[in-house]
Amino acid sequence: MKVTMLGAGRMGSAMASRLADSGHVVTVWNRGPDHLQGLGTDVKVAVDPASAVADAAVVITMVTDGEAVHSVAERMLPALLPDAVWVQASTVGAEWADRLRTLAETHNRVMLDAPVSGSTGPARNGKLSWLVAGPTAGIEKARPVLDALGERVLVVGARQEASRLKLVVNTWMTAATVAMADALAACDRLGFPRSALIEVLGGGPLGMPYALQKAKLMTDHDFTAGFPVELALKDIRLVEQADRFQPPLVHALEQRLQRAVDAGHARDDLAAVAAVD
Repeated sequence: MKVTMLGAGRMGSAMASRLADSGHVVTVWNRGPDHLQGLGTDVKVAVDPASAVADAAVVITMVTDGEAVHSVAERMLPALLPDAVWVQASTVGAEWADRLRTLAETHNRVMLDAPVSGSTGPARNGKLSWLVAGPTAGIEKARPVLDALGERVLVVGARQEASRLKLVVNTWMTAATVAMADALAACDRLGFPRSALIEVLGGGPLGMPYALQKAKLMTDHDFTAGFPVELALKDIRLVEQADRFQPPLVHALEQRLQRAVDAGHARDDLAAVAAVD
């Protein structure tokens, strides 16, 4: 299948490489030259969004935020084949998801609201989880692409429900990471090894694999970005903007992430919250 990836940052590049390895014919476009060199010879690089999507059956957008997606979509939708499917995989929040759906309908094109849960490692290995909302026919047409990238495709609605659910998922993930950072700090201050906590959690129902993975990164001081702090902060702010939803925990998460950004960890992995109080 001919697939176009619009956005070749960490996630977009990993997804494009996985698709090419899975036998799809892949074209990418990126706003800058970053990451393009590592895509391999099987991936074609386009000079603009319109030419990138000209003969694609499925187009995936994976850029930073809603404003960026909207800008790219305005340039690519007029060139998109009438029967192509646009898989909008960026995390953009509720308001932007609604605006993007309207934009697609204005151009009479099919859009799937389909943010992914997972980072660069799962993307490279085809282990992402898709949260998908949209018309059934569009989902089935895009299914070979979704299956190549993900081990789960969860259909959660027919409109923009997936973008809303993704914000909740990322809030839970961020909260678990910050909680792990503080639990490890408590181990240090109370004078017993972190390994004792990990042993207790890992052997019972409290063991969350994601949080345990972050615990290892925190202990090793390895903050190589899988999910950068700056993107987590963006998502938490999108949650706060949704109907002015600002419970105390979400507000505390925003403050903690902002401190990590201020300390120079914006592009480090979310585990870097352990490096700031």
